[in-house]
Amino acid sequence: MPKFENTLNRLRESFRWRRKKEVDTLPSEDLKEEKGLGDGSSATCLENEEKKEDEESDVSSLKSKPATPSKTDPSVPGFDNALYRLRESFPWRRKKEVPSEDLKEEKGLGDGSSATCLENEEKKEEEESDVSSLKSKPATPSKTDPSMPRFDNTFNRLRESFPWRRKKEVDTLPSEDLKEEKGLGDGSSATCLENEEKKEDEESDVSSLKSKPATPSKTDPSMPRFDNTFNRLRESIRWRRKQEVDTLPSEDLKEEKDPNNRSQKRKFYFKQKRDEDKPPSMDEKVTPTFEEYLERQAFCEATQELIDREKHLFWETAEAEANKEAVEKLAADHKALEEHVWQILQQSFSLSSEEASASALKSAVKAINLEEEQDQLWKQNSQTPPAWRPSEWKKHHDKVLHELVNGRMDNPSSPTGDQVNQSTIQATIQSMGKQLKDDLQQVVEKVNNCYPPEMDICNFYARQYHQTVKARLRKIVGSVGSVDDCSFLLQWVKESYPEILEKPELASNINTEALGNLLPDELLKPLEEQYLSKQQSDLMIYIGRVLDEAKKEWDQGKEPTRYDGCYVSPVAYDVIQLINGIVTSAHITVRDRHKAQEITSNLTDFMQRYKEFHEDIIRQNKPHSKAFIKANLSCVKQFRDFFEKHDLFPENVRENCLQVLTEMKQSAHTYLLTPVHKILKPHYQKVGTSDWLKKNTFEKLLNSTEDELQELQGSSQSSYQELIGQLHQEVTVEYVQRLLKGEVKLKDKDRQLKAYETVQENAERLHELFARMGSKQDWLKEILTKIAEVLKLQDIPAIQMQIVSLGSAYPDLSEKHVSALLKLKANLSKADKKTIKTTVLDILKESHTNAEAQTFFSKVEVMSRSYPLCISSCCG
Repeated sequence: MPKFENTLNRLRESFRWRRKKEVDTLPSEDLKEEKGLGDGSSATCLENEEKKEDEESDVSSLKSKPATPSKTDPSVPGFDNALYRLRESFPWRRKKEVPSEDLKEEKGLGDGSSATCLENEEKKEEEESDVSSLKSKPATPSKTDPSMPRFDNTFNRLRESFPWRRKKEVDTLPSEDLKEEKGLGDGSSATCLENEEKKEDEESDVSSLKSKPATPSKTDPSMPRFDNTFNRLRESIRWRRKQEVDTLPSEDLKEEKDPNNRSQKRKFYFKQKRDEDKPPSMDEKVTPTFEEYLERQAFCEATQELIDREKHLFWETAEAEANKEAVEKLAADHKALEEHVWQILQQSFSLSSEEASASALKSAVKAINLEEEQDQLWKQNSQTPPAWRPSEWKKHHDKVLHELVNGRMDNPSSPTGDQVNQSTIQATIQSMGKQLKDDLQQVVEKVNNCYPPEMDICNFYARQYHQTVKARLRKIVGSVGSVDDCSFLLQWVKESYPEILEKPELASNINTEALGNLLPDELLKPLEEQYLSKQQSDLMIYIGRVLDEAKKEWDQGKEPTRYDGCYVSPVAYDVIQLINGIVTSAHITVRDRHKAQEITSNLTDFMQRYKEFHEDIIRQNKPHSKAFIKANLSCVKQFRDFFEKHDLFPENVRENCLQVLTEMKQSAHTYLLTPVHKILKPHYQKVGTSDWLKKNTFEKLLNSTEDELQELQGSSQSSYQELIGQLHQEVTVEYVQRLLKGEVKLKDKDRQLKAYETVQENAERLHELFARMGSKQDWLKEILTKIAEVLKLQDIPAIQMQIVSLGSAYPDLSEKHVSALLKLKANLSKADKKTIKTTVLDILKESHTNAEAQTFFSKVEVMSRSYPLCISSCCG
């Protein structure tokens, strides 16, 4: 097929195929959105835009689509067929694009719809008549070049109309037209104007074919002219569409989708946007002015600018004297900057607010350091400095913060405490302490981050607050009158204030030791004396009330409270709590252990009063006396442990109180155990007699002892063990004393062996009974066992060694005790007894006495038969 016909076929197919695909496959909902539901102008603008895009894409596809067989009339020449197809495609497309129902939506529902419809109909008729006249009219000279073939003239008009219209719409669109295009009037007028302009453009396009001279193109001269024409047409449309779409910003897309005057608005906006989006050159970047730096609170940059201006005027050039106006302006700016910096410093504790942000404070601190560096440089310069040098901003910085601290301490932001029950002095001190704590906390957490480490701002603030509080406390000390105010002041100075500084978050940033004391010794000493005197007086009053309450219950005949089977008294617990609390608090307050211990110097008097009350209970011997004594034994045990384990007393007070407690315990044991010994006395009298060697005699003693041990219960567990241990020791003493009395004569070896077995068995049974009842006196069994061994032995050296062993374990073994023991062995001669006694005593004298050894025989009295035995003597 000839090349010309192939070209027309591709043109025909591209128009028909594309329009058919877009219209036939377009869903109903898409058609509604594409055609618009607004006024007629919106629908018409959308239609025109689509038409332009279709025409551009149709023409650009001429070269890309392969040639396809056409369905033209073979009897008609190829050129006529091509023109016929071109003519038919336009009215068919318009008819299919705008059905009757769609036209209603496209034309709008307002008054402008009728005008738009009429105009579109006229336009269609004109297009049809123009195309159909190509076949019916003979070839007549037209405005086109008569020397060119008719086909070339037709396509010249088609070629020129597209780029020229696009250029005119975009580049030459007047501002007034834009307003109308953007929909400021009603929709019908805008649409009519657009259609009118379009008609005029088409007419001018055709008429310009003759008037425009041939311009050289950049096409390939070796190609036919028709191909070159379409190459230019294709490239121009493709390049322009690519440039518009590829560089379209996201915001431009939004405006392009606006249904009002979409095509014209988009094209005009692209041109403006491309100018605006150009990146600024380096020459266009503007450095902020000094005033802008101040407004942004960029004080460091503002300071650097002033320093640069200062160097230029005073160092680099000699313009300072000649240019007084510049110097005055620099001085004024320097003053303004200084005022802004001080204002930010005064807002250091408001970093969360807009007026004083952390960045502004950081910049202000940097500015101060820059000014300090400039001051130092001026000191090294021989030239005359400006009037504001040296500026001494660092010194002024310290002054501003000092005034800031004073102001905050004079007017605490959040006074705390019980304002009703506190005096004015107490409320003032407590509010001041709360402000101090909160401010130092904020300095460590926020302000510290705005300063360089070398400025050590945390310790600077700590010193300022320390000096401020110190000055205010000096004034308060002079007005302290009451003891309560004195105690409160001393407690705050010695206890509360150190606790604030010793908090972990503050202690890690503040050197508390370098701060020193808040008050000097000459002011502290009178306060301490007054405070300690008050604490001592309060202690004696409080513990006296505890004892008075116990006496009151005794007088009323009430038994002490019984808890878990034991009688208990609150005296020891309450007194111990009072002593421990007051003395410990005083130690923390005055920071001197010896001064705090002086509070208990009168405690011995209290213990004497307690002892008198205790003895009065024993003396009256009322039915509930035993219950009170058992309760007192528990108190005595608690007091003894307290005095022995705590370092809250002067040494003499401790010893005196322990002595009183020992006497109280001994008297209580005597009072409770004397009735037991009276009951056991008949059984004691059997020991060491002929009946003693019979088993049933000692069995009765054990049974009676066990019954009495049940009656002794009622005190605390530890007190009861001590009481049972005391009874265990006294029964053993009574047993040895009765045995050494010598009423039984062991004349031969058999009787001595019988006595050995009896003593050994009695020691075992006695130990078993008391151990079961709670006694811890295991050593008492050993005494009876050693005595039994002496009774058993017959060899003199062996007897000597056993007695020496007994005397070494119990150094209080005397000559009388040895003589009484040897007297039981009636088969020994007087000479043997004398030899044994002399040897034993000599050995015991040479041996070193163990100071920690137990004493026992000193309580065993060896009496002759002419004196009666006194049971009470062994109870002391």
